[in-house]
Amino acid sequence: MERTFSNKLSESKKARIKGWVDDVRNIGKIIFLTVRDREGKVQIIAKKDDVSKGVFDTIAKLGKEDCVDIIGTVVKSKVAKLGYELLPETVRVVAGAEKPLPLDKNVDSGKDTRFNYRYLDLRDPKIMKVFIIRHKIIGLMHDYYRKNNFIEIHSPVIQAAGAEGGSTLFKFNYYGKEAYLRQSPQLYKQMMMASGMDKIYEIGQVFRAEKFHTRRHLSEYLSADFEIAWIDSEEDVMITLENMIEYVMKGLKAQGINVEVPKVPFKRVTYDEAVKLLNKAGLKIEWGEDLEDAQEKKLGEIMQKKGHDFYFITKYPSKIKPFYVMLDGRLSRGIDLDYRGLELASGGQREHRFDVLVKVMKEKGLNPKDFEFYTNAFRWGIPPHGGIGFGTERFVAKITEMEDVQETILFPRTPEKLTP
Repeated sequence: MERTFSNKLSESKKARIKGWVDDVRNIGKIIFLTVRDREGKVQIIAKKDDVSKGVFDTIAKLGKEDCVDIIGTVVKSKVAKLGYELLPETVRVVAGAEKPLPLDKNVDSGKDTRFNYRYLDLRDPKIMKVFIIRHKIIGLMHDYYRKNNFIEIHSPVIQAAGAEGGSTLFKFNYYGKEAYLRQSPQLYKQMMMASGMDKIYEIGQVFRAEKFHTRRHLSEYLSADFEIAWIDSEEDVMITLENMIEYVMKGLKAQGINVEVPKVPFKRVTYDEAVKLLNKAGLKIEWGEDLEDAQEKKLGEIMQKKGHDFYFITKYPSKIKPFYVMLDGRLSRGIDLDYRGLELASGGQREHRFDVLVKVMKEKGLNPKDFEFYTNAFRWGIPPHGGIGFGTERFVAKITEMEDVQETILFPRTPEKLTP
């Protein structure tokens, strides 16, 4: 007999439920058993006079998180939340759970304990929901890009140089040579702009060796990147990104997720305007400084009061942007997308002129010879282009109202956490 998920119980006269024991209440001649699967919970009622002695005795011995396979008759119920319950005919204990459990979803066990037993943590429907929403978000991003004629690529995770440079690279020995884990697919995305693939995207892991201790950072996270060619300015990049966000939010709402779909276009705020707003609010910021987490959070509060959850910060100072961002005097064509005070994406228009690119690399202390695999792509004709890197976990955290991005990744990697 095929398995029936809890949310499909009403469609069957007889059902086979497979899941974990969520609760057992034995009141003598009646046992109320709740079994949980990934879609929800099923109430099972075993009356001593109505079921076989073997079934009744088996249910009476069950404990929380035992893995069971139950076949029974579906009946309507005014008490059960789903409106239906199951009268058991056969009960099989597939695998018993050792007692005591190392994790109890009804007790605040602490983040580290929960992550150590993530497979038990996910048995909590509230935690499972975060990852179901994450799954939906990633699926909708794929849908958007493919419907809009983007080509999916997969760039190397093992790289010879980092897109950002500096001390945030994970270095390792690669057959006697120095190599690095991917800090960003940035350089390879731009190389594709020279290939004729003029609209590409990639959703994959990136790595940052930062010794952070914040709720916004991870050593490994899922970056959703795109790059587009033949653009007129960074405005084309912002339009693509805000349309993607709108598409994802509409898709979530259509699937029953409680989100507010933003209106496009999103508000554009220049760096100069952001600094003025923050200084007016009492935060002292010198022009040319990058915005820190606390300043971004404050700006988010200011923008929310003005009616803007999503907003772009544009025209950043040239000196605080990477070498591949197009510079325009003391300003750059770099952009950030923030959502209620949290940076979700960074990008902008890229520098496509070979001579200018090499000049800027030298000015920023990089040796162009270390990047020839990348800069060579600019020597034989590459169109104006731009794109973004998008922090998937940060977006999921905002949608699910999680304070810590570690809650939105199955097995978070931090400076202190390498297992499980």
